[in-house]
Amino acid sequence: MKLNFSIIIPVYNRPQEIEELLYSLIRQEATLNFEVVIVEDGSSETCQHIVEKYKSKLSLQYFFKENSGPGASRNYGMERAKGNYFIILDSDVILPEHYMSVVSSQLEEKFTDGFGGPDAAHKDFTPLQKAINYAMTSLLTTGGIRGKKKGVGKFQPRSFNMGISKTAFQRTNGFSDMRAGEDIDFTFRMWEAGFETQLIAKAFVYHKRRNTIGSFFKQTFAFGTARPILNRKYPETRKLTYWFPSLFALGFDLSILLLFFGHWYLIAFFAVYLTAIFADATVENKSIRVGFLSVVTSLTQFFGYGLGFLESLLFSKTKGV
Repeated sequence: MKLNFSIIIPVYNRPQEIEELLYSLIRQEATLNFEVVIVEDGSSETCQHIVEKYKSKLSLQYFFKENSGPGASRNYGMERAKGNYFIILDSDVILPEHYMSVVSSQLEEKFTDGFGGPDAAHKDFTPLQKAINYAMTSLLTTGGIRGKKKGVGKFQPRSFNMGISKTAFQRTNGFSDMRAGEDIDFTFRMWEAGFETQLIAKAFVYHKRRNTIGSFFKQTFAFGTARPILNRKYPETRKLTYWFPSLFALGFDLSILLLFFGHWYLIAFFAVYLTAIFADATVENKSIRVGFLSVVTSLTQFFGYGLGFLESLLFSKTKGV
């Protein structure tokens, strides 16, 4: 089957990000014909004027719809796309020049109806952006589940950088109405329908998160609340590792409490672990500042995800979702 790619990008009040992403698309080294489908999800600050600048350089479709969230917007775009293989991207990513050629060649060599790729930090990103990227992708924090290593079981693509065949989309009806974890939910339904996914490790994107520490906490909290819901929907996918952030948060709090009673051994364990994160992030990014911020973002991620997980597990009323 000849692959015709449609790149689906939902966007909400982020015109500047779309400009950076479209610019990276015109710089692709591959001589592939692909279209770009931008779905404006009820934005008050639209990107239509940015899209107009690139219509002579890219095959572009632009749609404006009422706000319904990223999952529904991706479905809206895929329903109107002309290609037979969809690449889903978040608006805050930038593609390296080799991205499309890597995806095309890998799917020609080993076709699967779904794929995912990692995210990375560009050298020009801010120290906080690099630190958030470290917390989300490091082997010391997430174990490489976002694509930094192979051998982590069946790969679960994430919606900031994933591919879906038109056939898989039509058979599964696309993304559900979950507000967080909808990409993992979609992957599980793909597997249930008999489709395969793969990690394309070289198909990474630069994920330019515009987070503050506060917004990063809210984001990871939402991720945490989604996991127990997914576990109830797909009990065969449950893993003990999903408890790690919650156990970390509870253990860290316990270590502070024990310190008041003169017991330092548990806080020493966390001190060693966080020192390892600081050293690894400092070396990886060649920056002590990024190393320090990586400790902060790693703690933010553990507490955000861990507390969200516990709240959803203990208090969620959506037991049947």
